[in-house]
Amino acid sequence: MTSPTPPNSWSGAATPLPQPAAAPARNPAAARPRDSAATRQALVDAGRTLFATVGYDATTVRAIADRAGVNQALLFRYFGNKEGLFAEAVLGEALELLADAPRHDLLERTLAAVLDDEQGHAAEILMAVLRAAGSSQVGEAVRIRLGEAYSAAFASLVDTDDPADAAVRADLLLAWLLGIALNRSVLRAGPLHDPQVITAHVLRVATALLGPRRPS
Repeated sequence: MTSPTPPNSWSGAATPLPQPAAAPARNPAAARPRDSAATRQALVDAGRTLFATVGYDATTVRAIADRAGVNQALLFRYFGNKEGLFAEAVLGEALELLADAPRHDLLERTLAAVLDDEQGHAAEILMAVLRAAGSSQVGEAVRIRLGEAYSAAFASLVDTDDPADAAVRADLLLAWLLGIALNRSVLRAGPLHDPQVITAHVLRVATALLGPRRPS
């Protein structure tokens, strides 16, 4: 006798919670790098992508190695551990991007990274930073460097002479951006699917939160 079809969620079965989008799978056709420089770069590229798409905590050493097409022992050889790889793949470049880019369009650039479904290099860096900011696994020193750098950058946009208030406003904005990013990764067909609509609303609210733009 054929087994009855399992009931759907409205018939009593529990509805699974939406899960974050799966990280892009390793290309099975990709050849393993043949030298140490190429191997290091493959691990850096794989780690950066995974840190940006699923976050630091959910990224495993095995997943990074699989995506890079190398043995995970090589990650430990070249970087010591996952945090060492994060420092090379994300931290340094994130601070460089922050230092080199003009502050006046920092919010627009960060929003573009958050809302970019086909993330380029800079977008991956920014998304990895946003996801790592709330991680309990990233080392304190790394979190402090990232958090202070980005908080200070946004705080510099606040129209106030009170540094403590500027820091609160900057952190509120960063927390909101991270929430938007996480919402879009879970509810991909939800109401936050239109980048233009989101950008218009965020910029309008940011004007009230940060105050008039200060000259860069």
